[in-house]
Amino acid sequence: MTTLENKIVIITGGSSGIGRAAALGFAGRGAKVVVTGRRAAPLEEMAATHSNITGLVADVAEPEDAARTIASAIDAWGRLDVLVNNAGAGALLPLSDTTADRIASIFAVNVIGPSLLAAAALPHLAATKGSILNISSTFGHKPAADLSHYAASKAALEHLTRCWALELAPDGVRVNAIAAGPTESGALTSMMGLSPEHALAIEEAERDQIPLKRRGSPDDVARWILHLADPASEWVTGQVIAVDGGLGLT
Repeated sequence: MTTLENKIVIITGGSSGIGRAAALGFAGRGAKVVVTGRRAAPLEEMAATHSNITGLVADVAEPEDAARTIASAIDAWGRLDVLVNNAGAGALLPLSDTTADRIASIFAVNVIGPSLLAAAALPHLAATKGSILNISSTFGHKPAADLSHYAASKAALEHLTRCWALELAPDGVRVNAIAAGPTESGALTSMMGLSPEHALAIEEAERDQIPLKRRGSPDDVARWILHLADPASEWVTGQVIAVDGGLGLT
């Protein structure tokens, strides 16, 4: 339980939900954690929860923020061990409502941002034999009506995971992904922009469809992030681990 001591971790979208739970988990095991997000206040609140956590205002959708995010960790601690691409964007988007801007906004966060962050992080991760964790979704491999572009972006992220794992293996950098199922993280109202009433109806439908009959907690997913980031998982790369209560089987 001490193998993450003094490791340096970056978690995008780290002030709430799965990212927050993972940041607290890493910090509790002795890692130094940079959490990023677009708003200062939640990041300040997050940093106040543990002395090993610092916040950085950065937007994954802004290309110039990728290098700045990586540089912040290097400037502070001189190394980087783990990059967690957790920030996500999505929308209920029927094909009839699709526009170029709406597609681009989803892919900017779910595909382009993680790619630029991984590229900027690569020399530092190669130096530490570190790892990249991409947070995908059950819908990266399970089709769903009205989620086509969100699902396609997560499918792209999962295949990037496999391709990067092959490409970066000679450098000793591991790349894995977690396909998270529906969690109690407020994503339906915050990320998807649904009304509380619409979100509640979807949550009830998801509980009925999930074989284990409950939505996940952020900790259900975060513990797998820590497990795959741990050097004890040094022989695991290129995997997409489903943590979804069995939803992907339905």
